[in-house]
Amino acid sequence: MDVAGWLGTDCQHRESTIVKKYEKNDAFVSFMRQNYVLYHLLGIQMEDRVYSPPDSRLLYAEGPRLLSEFAALMALAPFLSMAPRGDGHPVLFLPGFGGSDSSTAVLRNYVQSLGYDSRPWGLGRNLGPAMTGLPGQLSKMFENVYEDAGQRKVSLVGWSLGGVYARLLAHFFPDKVRQVITLGSPFGGHPSSTRVYPLVRRLIEVPLAQQPVNNLRLLAGSRLEDVPNSNVFSKRDSIVPWQIATEQPGHETENIEVYAGHLSLGFSPSVLYAIADRLVVPDGGWKPFRRTGWRRRVYGPADLASTAVTSRGREPVLAV
Repeated sequence: MDVAGWLGTDCQHRESTIVKKYEKNDAFVSFMRQNYVLYHLLGIQMEDRVYSPPDSRLLYAEGPRLLSEFAALMALAPFLSMAPRGDGHPVLFLPGFGGSDSSTAVLRNYVQSLGYDSRPWGLGRNLGPAMTGLPGQLSKMFENVYEDAGQRKVSLVGWSLGGVYARLLAHFFPDKVRQVITLGSPFGGHPSSTRVYPLVRRLIEVPLAQQPVNNLRLLAGSRLEDVPNSNVFSKRDSIVPWQIATEQPGHETENIEVYAGHLSLGFSPSVLYAIADRLVVPDGGWKPFRRTGWRRRVYGPADLASTAVTSRGREPVLAV
């Protein structure tokens, strides 16, 4: 297949390594053929920023938060079961770095109980850039879910790194994705801003910036123009700086602030309720999350004003 021929002349040289690596991957070629504009996007120089990792003291609070969120989940289960019923459309869950489908079991079971068609990602443990042929695996997995669900639009829920993948899929398949919900996902800056980056670095042979798939990571961080997206984040997150898990709100783009820790985002009652609230919004009738009444006590103001605004919506510690 002549993948190189799909490239604009200004992009061909820069992305030749991607072409050589993936042109024999039929799944990757398939979604590139359907989304040829991606190659031109890959040629754009996108901003990449580095932030200070979260305060190390937040790490010590993760354990107690896990216990408190689990206890709250047990206590509030009857209330959560009263959330509006779903319309049966498919919802695909993508785990965070180091996680597998078992880590999203609570999320999937809850959403399934509301009447949606919950789907695991089925790709084993998420090892990030150390996974071979990940772009092709993601696209094939997504298209299988889409076809198996009768070609109904798929909602994507991604926890941490899984949210980065969810945004990437939304760029690849904007006509097949209903909405994207990220949970503490580091899409808005360089992975070195997170506390797990040293571990990621041990798993890859060369720095991420030198890998062909790095441009795909940058694309995932670019604004989603045609797909509604809700970014759930916490300023108490000990793994991912909240600044890179949010973006400036706008047309069908919002940030929802919770008070959970990073490790409890997958079963926090406030996160579960926010997901249920977003999934029930009809396709084509998006409205922002309303922080009114009792919600003002449970959800934060999602105020991003504590950092100066840049073209990406936040002030970095330094540029790379």
